Amino acid sequence: MPFDVVDDPNGFPRVLLSEPGGSSAEVLLYGGQVISWKNERGEELLFRSTKPLAKSPNAIRGGISVVLSQLCTTGQVVQHGLVRQNLWSFDRSPLHLSSSGSQSSTDLIFQPIGKDLKSCTCRFELRLHVSLGPGRLTLIPSVKNTDNKSFSFTFGLHNYLSVSDISEVRIEGLETLDYLDCLLQRERFTEQADAITFDGEFWKFEFRLLVYLRAVEAASNACIWVHRVYLSTPPKIAIIDHGKKRTFVLRKEGLPDTVLWNPWDKVSKAVPDFGMKDYKIMMLVDSTAFEKPIVLKPHQEWKCCQEIVNVSSSYCSGQLDPQKVLYELS
Repeated sequence: MPFDVVDDPNGFPRVLLSEPGGSSAEVLLYGGQVISWKNERGEELLFRSTKPLAKSPNAIRGGISVVLSQLCTTGQVVQHGLVRQNLWSFDRSPLHLSSSGSQSSTDLIFQPIGKDLKSCTCRFELRLHVSLGPGRLTLIPSVKNTDNKSFSFTFGLHNYLSVSDISEVRIEGLETLDYLDCLLQRERFTEQADAITFDGEFWKFEFRLLVYLRAVEAASNACIWVHRVYLSTPPKIAIIDHGKKRTFVLRKEGLPDTVLWNPWDKVSKAVPDFGMKDYKIMMLVDSTAFEKPIVLKPHQEWKCCQEIVNVSSSYCSGQLDPQKVLYELS
């Protein structure tokens, strides 16, 4: 199904995807960023900041963004944000067949050129296939090493989900897993809760008193700021929003880790492109390869896949046959 291309207010191309059921999505060529995904009723499913930066161009806080961080031989990150702060192109030789029937898709590509090559440790191509179907949004990124030397990188898809109220959100599928707490110098813990929630009882069930006090100090006295990297997570995670009576089922392949982030009230005030109350209506759930960097030999290619499905609030992780809820990935 064809897509439409229009220019956004800053003059950058924007791809408009739609499908017969009435859902839609928008993808910016600047940063290769999905900035909107609406259901058949026109309800926005992705969060976008109510306080965007005035300076343009700039990556938008929200939607779904691609992050590739190249690593040098010492393991130092030298590349974070490059793919988010540059203009991508339409991929004229996509790796995937064009969508048909009830799906609409676009294929983009990013290749460092000019001044970008000065900060790159290796030349590469980053492709992104975005597909919209009834009740689901699929992203398939791929990275190809086009150099004659190996390089390593970490990779992530930043998913800013729109929720009714963070206190009404429940995340299932991460129980009993180890995680790195980024508020405690990436100290390693094991998840003890049956499901992850974000209300006033959060700390009581998660940490000992000592850990709680250290986290409060590290988070500049924010009450329940959360920033965790869950390791070796399952291919299916459920984000249940009781307030909006809907559930996001996030399914991923090739991205073993999951990041959870919500800055809460005090920390969000220090973020320049974050509205004062935005923390209440968003949850960042990243699909990422974080703990173990990906290593590509010369001319080798790596691919991953993520699909987000919007289903009824009756869904709970593990209670339904996933084949009845999720479509098979391409």
